[in-house]
Amino acid sequence: MNPDTISSHHFKYNRDGIEDSTLLTLYRLMLKPRMIEEKMLILLRQGKVSKWFSGIGQEAISVGVTAVLDKEEYILPMHRNLAVFTGRDIPLHRLFSQWQGKANGFTKGRDRSFHFGTQEYKIVGMISHLGPQFGVADGIALGNLLKKNNQVCAVFTGEGGTSEGDIHEALNVASVWSLPVLFCVENNGYGLSTPTSEQYKCEHLADRAKGYGMESHILDGNNILEVYSNLKRITESMRENPRPVFVEFKTFRMRGHEEASGTKYVPQELMDAWAAKDPLENFTEFLRNEGILSEKDEVKMKEEILHEINENLDIAFAEEKIKSSESEELKDIYQEFVYQKVNENSETKELRFVDAVSEGLKQSMEQHENLVLMGQDIAEYGGVFKITDGFVDAFGKERVRNTPICESAIVSAAMGLSINGFKSVVEMQFADFVTSGFNPIINYLAKSHYRWAQNSDVVIRMPCGAGVGAGPFHSQTNEAWFTHTPGLKVVYPAFPADAKGLLATSIEDPNPVMFFEHKALYRSIRQEVPTNYFTIPLGKASILREGIDVSIITYGAGVHWALETLSKLNISADLIDLRTLIPLDVETILSSVKKTGKAIILQEDSMFGGIASDISALITENCFEHLDAPVRRVASLETPIPFASNLENQYLPKERFKGILQELLDY
Repeated sequence: MNPDTISSHHFKYNRDGIEDSTLLTLYRLMLKPRMIEEKMLILLRQGKVSKWFSGIGQEAISVGVTAVLDKEEYILPMHRNLAVFTGRDIPLHRLFSQWQGKANGFTKGRDRSFHFGTQEYKIVGMISHLGPQFGVADGIALGNLLKKNNQVCAVFTGEGGTSEGDIHEALNVASVWSLPVLFCVENNGYGLSTPTSEQYKCEHLADRAKGYGMESHILDGNNILEVYSNLKRITESMRENPRPVFVEFKTFRMRGHEEASGTKYVPQELMDAWAAKDPLENFTEFLRNEGILSEKDEVKMKEEILHEINENLDIAFAEEKIKSSESEELKDIYQEFVYQKVNENSETKELRFVDAVSEGLKQSMEQHENLVLMGQDIAEYGGVFKITDGFVDAFGKERVRNTPICESAIVSAAMGLSINGFKSVVEMQFADFVTSGFNPIINYLAKSHYRWAQNSDVVIRMPCGAGVGAGPFHSQTNEAWFTHTPGLKVVYPAFPADAKGLLATSIEDPNPVMFFEHKALYRSIRQEVPTNYFTIPLGKASILREGIDVSIITYGAGVHWALETLSKLNISADLIDLRTLIPLDVETILSSVKKTGKAIILQEDSMFGGIASDISALITENCFEHLDAPVRRVASLETPIPFASNLENQYLPKERFKGILQELLDY
């Protein structure tokens, strides 16, 4: 970045009626993080902190943003925004403990540096994947709109992060939904070592906002008064007229991406030019010249801050290394959820699977006023499977929201809604499309409670499965991607009543739930279903048949294949419908196998890496002395799912199941 592209009146500070006391406050807010950073660089060289991402030279941006936001308004910073954390008056010893991985930090030693959030200070820290942060801000802002609280939220990224697809999705959603988000892009010259010339082709990143129909501004990120005055005006306007605003801050990173990276890739003349534009040194000189900051006051302020730093460092260093146990680590994967059973009423009506899902969703909307539905075509159109047909009339467009085609931003927005006190259900139009939203599910929803005790009150509905001639992109049953990820719950009902009751519980549960609905069952399976709102506990399998010869363990469409097979054979079998895969009802599985001595696991997913493999291992490890035969697995072919019906039938394990079951019985 050429520093000459910054306006020529670079450090002509315009007070614009700002009082002396405010000027001194802004000075102190910049001085404190600078002094902390200088101390951290010494400690890094001494090996007393493990890593450091320096924001030296960029303090004016973080200070300006934090100063114009109310304490109740969320800020989503990155790892070069120390001044956001200090500007919100987080006790320094807690920050120091966080950086040392100690218990008094914010993540119990489970994440480092600025990878944390805190509801107490309304800060939501970054994840390393950068992009989802913008979508999370969308969700927080949507929550603000729904609360009608006239609040804005601010979110940061660097110029490198703007190349991520998540960023573009989130900007588009914010614009379409008129969300009051202040999108802050710190254009500091390099994404690690990649210069802006290799990062984007437009002249200014702010120009991109035009494509989203979004207001944008370019500010000198090294001029604290330009940042503060403009952002104060912008945020006040956003509160009165909710809308997103894109702000590009022209600045420079004076140190490496992190300290180990160095800055050898930066031309020396560029470093020298930007060093002359240091935001703190220039503002200090301005305050001295204006007679606002005396040498005595400056020395006193530095002494006070240095004392605060050293005093708090002593507290953090004196703290013992963190200790934990396996049980403590496992306990924090999920927010505690005390299941409340709501009994079924005696009145029932025959419902198809699809109608039971719809009714369960509708009654949950009535039960939870803070529940928001999001998905493609779910509003007036009612969804491609018509599950939300009529919901807009019943609940309004604020709670039943059509989304652009951008799975990642919407999952991230669901996370933001949870942070802001809402529940949400996101419909993947087809489970196959979840790959476009994979990152925030795996790295945000699943990990947040473990990392910083922030739950993800999100259900993702997953219409899945083959048998309807939909081909490779609309037929996958991809639950194994999620059963492998700690922090998610995975539900997979086979019957209408189970679907209704389990969906209600999944929505009540404050943790992220992947809720699988088999498309081939939608209109082919009917059942008498209680008419009221009721719940079924997660983690409890259903025993559909009882016998002594073999344990058949399955879920989803496999339950119906097993029932059909059993109806043709004279077999005494336990038939276990798992219903939920995470948490898994291990006790029911093991007690059945210990009784029968034989086990066969049927899944629609292809074999390798599927959940049948883990269940088989559990049985082998825990029931070995009870087994009269090897545990058998039956699954689909190791190919993508073909379209033509004869190929699809060959792919699916339904016909193979009967033969393998007979082999097992004959063993």
